[in-house]
Amino acid sequence: MATFAESITVADLDRDPYPIYAKLRKEAPVAYVPAVNLWLVTRAEDVEFVTTHPDLFTAQVTDSTLDRSFNGKSLLTMDGDEHLNMRKSLDSKYRPRMVSTYIDDLVMPIAKQQLTEIISNVRRELVASYFEPISVLSLGAVLGLGHLSADTLQHWFHGLAMGATNFERDPEKQKISDAVESEMNDELLPIMARLLATPDDSTISHMLHSGMPDGEKRSAEYILPTLKLTILGGMQEPGHGAAATFFALANIPGAFDRLRRSPELWDDVIQEGLRWIAPIGTQTRQTTQDVELGGVVIPAGSAVAAVIASASRDETVFSQPDVFDMDRPRESNASFGYGPHFCAGHAFARGVERISLQVLVEGLPDISLRDSDEVKFAGWEFRAPTALYATW
Repeated sequence: MATFAESITVADLDRDPYPIYAKLRKEAPVAYVPAVNLWLVTRAEDVEFVTTHPDLFTAQVTDSTLDRSFNGKSLLTMDGDEHLNMRKSLDSKYRPRMVSTYIDDLVMPIAKQQLTEIISNVRRELVASYFEPISVLSLGAVLGLGHLSADTLQHWFHGLAMGATNFERDPEKQKISDAVESEMNDELLPIMARLLATPDDSTISHMLHSGMPDGEKRSAEYILPTLKLTILGGMQEPGHGAAATFFALANIPGAFDRLRRSPELWDDVIQEGLRWIAPIGTQTRQTTQDVELGGVVIPAGSAVAAVIASASRDETVFSQPDVFDMDRPRESNASFGYGPHFCAGHAFARGVERISLQVLVEGLPDISLRDSDEVKFAGWEFRAPTALYATW
């Protein structure tokens, strides 16, 4: 008879992983799930241990979905000095202090333009027509891809996501991802060739030049996988995180009025939204040796998913973890990961979320969700509402 972990399917996880994680935390906190070819680690304490002990759990995963889909090692599949060097190339644009100097001026005009567009759109749908475009256009601008349309960038995101989440090795998903990856190369390689010769202040330029000895540069081919990772995570997390938070707030009577009166509450509300629905569900590692964790031994060379979405709903850390509570005392959660691979763009993501939500709620004083009970969430590695239809 199959164990609970052996009976879990990809469809089950995509539909709603949270009851599955709760059962695993209680009964099998470290368990091999054949459907996704991963050991799932679900308790907060164990998730933090996995992500902060690179000597036991390396980021360099054999047959990584990211390496497979990005055609090479990226920031998330590097360890040690190589990881530190690549991460430093992002610091000049994404350190919290730096983000605070430009985020409002960058994102506010984009959000206001998208608000104008959805007001004139009879569909009144917020995920694909408001939150995602703000997210992709904001990141595109700071990357140095401001000439690209939201449609192009959203197409890139959705295509790359097919491969990055393809733990089950579905050939059709991989085919879609590979086609988008090839399209991106055609667009990005000429831009990088120009920036290698003539640097500017864009993220791509810093990735090529920053932190290198005089006269040396990183090659376009070397940074391409990390650039694709940045495009995927940096576009997904703010847009989908904001969409999930909007859904939660729309179901709390008086929440929007309260935020209009007290906009200083937005930062805490966004923190709670990221805890409640982690836009990115896991960090993947590989054991360097046999490791005993959670009462079982994970064999050497095993792929392990530290489930940060589960850690952020661990009952031993958070009271009523399945409830979105806009008054929850602020405390750290796992939404951006732990350790050396803590998300480099966390401040940028929070800023994009704050501005997109605030512009929407203040710009449409009577906004509400239409048929809130019919809203569906999907995904376990990338989770978000599939659509949000609003009225105003």
